Amino acid sequence: MKLIRITSLSLLLALSLLTTNARASDYSDKKEVKAFIKHMVKKHKFNKQYLEKLFARAKMYDSILEAIARPAEGKPWYQYRPIFVTKKRTQGGIDFWKKNADALARAEKTYGIPQEIIVAIIGVETRYGKQAGSYPVFDSLATLAFGYPPRATFFKSELEQFLLMVREEKFKVKDLVGSYAGAMGMPQFISSSFRQYAVDFDGDGKRDLWTNPTDAIGSVANYFRRHHWKRDQPITHKVDVDAARKEHKKLITKSLKPSSTQLELLLGGVTLPRGIKKELKGKLLKFETSQKPEYWVGWNNFYVITRYNHSALYSMAVYQLSQMIKEGYLKL
Repeated sequence: MKLIRITSLSLLLALSLLTTNARASDYSDKKEVKAFIKHMVKKHKFNKQYLEKLFARAKMYDSILEAIARPAEGKPWYQYRPIFVTKKRTQGGIDFWKKNADALARAEKTYGIPQEIIVAIIGVETRYGKQAGSYPVFDSLATLAFGYPPRATFFKSELEQFLLMVREEKFKVKDLVGSYAGAMGMPQFISSSFRQYAVDFDGDGKRDLWTNPTDAIGSVANYFRRHHWKRDQPITHKVDVDAARKEHKKLITKSLKPSSTQLELLLGGVTLPRGIKKELKGKLLKFETSQKPEYWVGWNNFYVITRYNHSALYSMAVYQLSQMIKEGYLKL
C-alpha cells in the first residue's frame, strides 16, 4: 500500500494559503481529464455529465503544489521530533484516551493493536481531529492528478478511488474536506485506504472518520492488523553501536523492512537488548541529533507503522509520542 506523506506541519503550511490561492481550473480543456472521464464511464459506469460538472466546478490550488514539494520528512530528526513529540500533543492524547477509553480497549482486544499506538497515530495526523484539513477533497486530488506530473499516476488512482468511495458510501462530494493531498478525517485515510480499511466500529451503519472517533479508532486498528502487526512483539529499541568498526554502515539502507538477523546486527557492532525472540529480524536506523546520532533497531511492528507513512521519522515520532501518552495515562 503506497501512501502519500502527510503531516501536520505540511497541513498547516497548506492551510495558511488556502483562502488566497484557489483559482478557476481549465480541466475541461485537458486531454488527460477527458481520458479520465472516459475511463470512469467505461470501467465503472459513471454518468459522463455528472463527472463533467464536477470538474467544471473544481478549483486548482497553488498552495497544494507548494506544500507537496516540501514535506516535513525532509527535515533531520532533531528538527522533525519537536513538531510532533510535545507536551501539548501528549496531554491531548491523554484527554483523547480518557474520552474514548471503551472504544480503544475494544479495538485493542479486537485487533491486537496497543491503545497508545492508535491514539498517537490520530495525534500525529490531526491533533485528535482538530486539524483534519479544509480542502475540498475532489479539488485536492484533481489539482495533484492533473497539475503535479511526478505523482500524477498515483493521484489519478486516488481520484478514481475517491469517486468510487463517494458512490458506495452515498457521500456528497461537496461535503468532503481533507488535507492538501486528499487525506480525510481524524486518521487521514486516503480514498483507497478508506475503501479497504475503514470500519463501522460503533455499528451505526456508516463509516464516519470525520466526526466519529469510535470509527476512527477501529479503522486505524484494522489498518494496522491488515498490515501484519504482531500482538505482544516489540516495536523498536534504542541501541549502542560500535561506530569505530564501521561494519554497521552496510546495515543502514533506504529500505525500512527489517531484514537483518540478530547475528548480522551483532556482527555489525550493534548491542542488542536481551529477551528478543531469536527469529525476529531487525532494521538498524540512524537518527540525526544536534550532537551525535542515535541508533535504533526497528522490528516488524515498527515497520508496520511505516506502512501508514513511509518514513522512519514519522514512525519514530508516533512511537515516542505513544510512550509519553501511555506514561501519562497510566498515572491518572
